[in-house]
Amino acid sequence: MAGDFDLLASALHADARDVYAFFDVLVGKLAQVLPDQVEVQRGGLLGRSRPRAVAVTLGDRRYEAERERRSVACRRRTVVRGIALKSEELDLGAWIDALSADLVDEAARSERARTALQGLLEQ
Repeated sequence: MAGDFDLLASALHADARDVYAFFDVLVGKLAQVLPDQVEVQRGGLLGRSRPRAVAVTLGDRRYEAERERRSVACRRRTVVRGIALKSEELDLGAWIDALSADLVDEAARSERARTALQGLLEQ
C-alpha cells in the first residue's frame, strides 16, 4: 500500500504547479471517482463557474480546500456525529499527502474505495 500512496501523492503533486489549473483538475478527479464523498461549491451566478471549494469526507475525516486569490486554503477536520472535534490548517502539500494516505487506508478496507483509488491513479 505504501507504493499506492507514493503514486497517488506524486500524481496529485504533479498537478499542483499552476494553482488554478490544479484546483480544477483536482476537483474534477475527486468528484468523478468519489461522487458520494465529494461536495463541490462553484462560484458565479447559478454556480456554473469554476469550482470555488471542495470537501472530501473519508470516514470521520473531512478534507476541505478553498480557492483563494493565488493559493488554495486547506484544512482537515475530524468530525464525529456532525461535530468537528479537531480542525487543522494544512499547506497544500501536507493536505495532498494526508488525503492520499487516508484514501490508501480506505482502499485497504473497501472495494469501492479501491476502485476510486485506481481511478485517480489512471487519470
